[in-house]
Amino acid sequence: MEVFALRSLLLGWQCLLLPVWGLDGYTAAVYEHAAVLNPRWKIPSTRQGALRHMKKNLDIYREQVFAASKQGAKIIVFPEDGLQGFHFNRTSIFPYLEPIPDPNVVHWNPCLHPTVYNGTEVLHQLSCMARNGSMYLVANMGERQTCEQSDPKCPPDGRYHFNTNVVFDAEGTLVAKYQKWNLYFEYAYDTPKTVQHAIFNTSFAGRFGIFTCFDILFYEPAVSLIENYGVKQIVFPTAWMNQLPLLSAVQFHQAFATAFGINLFAANQHHPKYNMTGSGIYTPLDFPYYYNSESSEGKLLVAKVPIITSRQNHSLQPEVTAALLKGNNYFEAFVLQKKGEKQEQIGPMERNDPGDIFHNIMMYDNYTFISLTGLKGSLHICSNTLCCHVAYKCSNYTDGNLYALGAYDGLHTTHGTYYTQVCALVKCAGSSYDTCGQNVTTASDIIDFELWGNFSTTHIYPEILADKMKIYRADTRGWANSNYYMIKKGMSAGLVTAALYGRWYEKDCCY
Repeated sequence: MEVFALRSLLLGWQCLLLPVWGLDGYTAAVYEHAAVLNPRWKIPSTRQGALRHMKKNLDIYREQVFAASKQGAKIIVFPEDGLQGFHFNRTSIFPYLEPIPDPNVVHWNPCLHPTVYNGTEVLHQLSCMARNGSMYLVANMGERQTCEQSDPKCPPDGRYHFNTNVVFDAEGTLVAKYQKWNLYFEYAYDTPKTVQHAIFNTSFAGRFGIFTCFDILFYEPAVSLIENYGVKQIVFPTAWMNQLPLLSAVQFHQAFATAFGINLFAANQHHPKYNMTGSGIYTPLDFPYYYNSESSEGKLLVAKVPIITSRQNHSLQPEVTAALLKGNNYFEAFVLQKKGEKQEQIGPMERNDPGDIFHNIMMYDNYTFISLTGLKGSLHICSNTLCCHVAYKCSNYTDGNLYALGAYDGLHTTHGTYYTQVCALVKCAGSSYDTCGQNVTTASDIIDFELWGNFSTTHIYPEILADKMKIYRADTRGWANSNYYMIKKGMSAGLVTAALYGRWYEKDCCY
């Protein structure tokens, strides 16, 4: 299945919560790359063998830079592990690594001066691509640094290996690098000694920040770059393995960009057999994206991007009054009830059929669920301190389909450790409760909903995923009476997941 979507700017009062952008924009590109993999990744290669392998991917990069330049792109982003592939161990990765000088210390254009540093053939080629294409180029590669045994953290082999992003300007000069902080079972690489907040300046759009893949789930460096350094544009190489129903690439990356009102350029690997697909250019205006689980080919996305000139911190959004919710019967009724006020003829809110409460594993966590009953109604469910509410109305109903509202407030400990608070309305994979929380990509039921919860964190990422991996923005979202909510009506595709995915970063280390 393939999705290529373009969404419009949200209307109404919510524009108050979005950034302000300049009238002028620029063109950006991301490339979802079906990286040529080394089938003998466990066996150490020679340097020449590694270069022959990487040349296959570099040749593809060169073609995409040329194609993007013809469309006027000012910047192009390539995915994580795009040059050598993945699965390597510490020994087999070594021939692929290059020394990368600190661009904050050294001014170096590898295309013009290729012999300044030995063993930098890949840097040379990337630099020339940027120069010949007259665009900024962001790529991910392996880096090596020698270290002394007097360094207590120096590995036994006397060198550090880093998963590193490099940035070249339109002249081919190396202007930034970033060493990945949050490694995801990457045993070939080391964690740098300190977290890096990598920022580079451009003449066409100001400042950009950089982080990589798994970093996006943590405060450092991802959220810190945005909140503490005021970065409004992020380049994001990733090798993201989709995990439904809450963490597919297009679903979460678009939600992250929406929550902060930023431009996020996400370039993913394209290997459907590893559940890797999903790239996008997510902006406050539009979000063209690509998801294809069937094709074996890569995909170049090129789009016009707004220049964001100011930003309102999402954690400081003012509470929304009931007056702003006029016409949204479900949540308006909840707001007024919480205030002790009365409202007559609240319509669907009057129906509150008690669904069955049950527990099931979703995303490796033990969620508390309540099943939806009937064509319309309102339900709530709690987990620890988090209580989630949904009011819904189905415009059509397919016999045998099952939906459930789930809540989870706790520490996630599988494939990473981090604290989440989640309210999620999910389509179950079958008609029995034990299928709720499983992978689902298709749906036919059109559902209008209002979803809210009493979150303890201000970092909440609103996700709406529909049939065949279509993503939507909420009609309205924000805070009201210490509850965070989102409302969506009139979708043209069946609902798969609607979630408020909260990250309580302060509790990651101390729970």
